[in-house]
Amino acid sequence: MAGLTGTPYDSGGSQRDRTLIIEIAWSWLRYQPEAKLSLWFKERFGSGGKRMRRIGIVALARRLLIALWQYLEHGLLPPGAKLKPA
Repeated sequence: MAGLTGTPYDSGGSQRDRTLIIEIAWSWLRYQPEAKLSLWFKERFGSGGKRMRRIGIVALARRLLIALWQYLEHGLLPPGAKLKPA
C-alpha cells in the first residue's frame, strides 16, 4: 500500500479523509526544506493560495513516492535530502 486510500480523521465536528502519502509530503516540506522536491514545490506552488497548495501537495506526494521508491530499491537518496545521523 502506498497510502493512497483514506484513513478517517476526526477533528471536532469535521470529518475528512487524509491519505498517508499526503501527510508524508507535508512532513517532507517541513523537515527537508532544502531538498530539490521541496524547492520545486515552493517555486511552483508557494506563492499560490490554499487551493493551489492543495493541488501542489498531491503533485509533490506523487513525485516523493517515486523518489522514495528509488531510495528503497536502488539506494538513491532524493537530491538535496539529508539523512539524520542515528
